[in-house]
Amino acid sequence: MLVQDIDTTAEAPSSATDAGALTDRDREILAFEKQWWKYAGSKEQAVRELFDMSATRYYQVLNALIDTPAALEHDPMLVKRLRRMRATRQRARTARRLDGTNG
Repeated sequence: MLVQDIDTTAEAPSSATDAGALTDRDREILAFEKQWWKYAGSKEQAVRELFDMSATRYYQVLNALIDTPAALEHDPMLVKRLRRMRATRQRARTARRLDGTNG
């Protein structure tokens, strides 16, 4: 699957006209997150090729994005699923810290 296969309204990222709107890049990130498993190779490699950013930066942007009301309005099922997955990982990390294990 190529970048052109992702359903976006414009090719070049643009800034949001108002604070509550998603940018083209934001919509592309949500579309990618919805179907990243369709890409050949690793997710990190696809992130590097599609968005020209490191995996770490991608996850920082994604985490900030899923906390916005605009993202929730754009794709509620995806955003809620991503929030649940993040909360599960956070709970697991907290439980490991409380147990005293590092694995």
